[in-house]
Amino acid sequence: MKIAFLGTGLMGMPMAKRLIVAGHTLTVWNRSLERAAPLGNIANVCATPKEAVEEAELVIMMLVDGPATRSVLVDHGTLDAMPSGGLVVDMGSVDPATDRTLGDAAKARGIEYLDAPVSGGVVGAEAGTLSIFVGGSEAAARRASPILEVLGRPKHLGPLGSGQIAKLANQVIVATTIGAVAEGFRLAEAGGCDLAALREALMGGFADSRILDLHGARMVASNFEPGGRSATQLKDLDNAAAQAEVTQLDLPLTQTVRDAFRDLVDQHGGADMDHAAYFHWLAARQT
Repeated sequence: MKIAFLGTGLMGMPMAKRLIVAGHTLTVWNRSLERAAPLGNIANVCATPKEAVEEAELVIMMLVDGPATRSVLVDHGTLDAMPSGGLVVDMGSVDPATDRTLGDAAKARGIEYLDAPVSGGVVGAEAGTLSIFVGGSEAAARRASPILEVLGRPKHLGPLGSGQIAKLANQVIVATTIGAVAEGFRLAEAGGCDLAALREALMGGFADSRILDLHGARMVASNFEPGGRSATQLKDLDNAAAQAEVTQLDLPLTQTVRDAFRDLVDQHGGADMDHAAYFHWLAARQT
């Protein structure tokens, strides 16, 4: 299949490589062209998103947020450049309203649209084990399924926007679990526990989780090179808070951990640190 892939950052790069290895023909674009350059020998790197989609049967977007996605798809004329009958799959994490609006714009041009954000980080993108939350028509979801299965485990959750809402739920759970692991570790460390030994002791019990496994290891090693940026985690928590307001929900844990990530990002230089840097933030705020 001819696929255009827009956004080859931390997540997009390994996802695009998997699609190429699976035998698909890719045109790729990234706002910073040097980030797409490593794909130059196996894909067609384009200077503009409009150029990238001109012959694409399917367009995958992996962009940073709603405004960037809207700008690339509409302001750059990308949607207008797509062939009628095409399919857009937004795999970035944006607010649900943005994807619903863009879906309406696509439909008016004879183009199908899915929201399909992912969870699993760079590790999951490289291994093809991403959790993929799909929103949109069942027909479009079936059409995209063979492509999405190269990248992970797609699950159709309902109409357009459902995928983004599921991702917000995922991010609330991830952020609060990171906070819980980090605070448990700091409590144990202050009491004299060896953190590496503590992590091993907790695994297999009720406190076990993928967060404890992967991000707990990051905390033990003080390794906060980004797999998932704290600024991105904060963006998702902001979107979750906005969705909670729309549905008149009070989510006190979400608000607490959102405030923590805002302080980490805005006051402690954590924007480009992995979201496991909540552990770093707990120490930094004491100084």
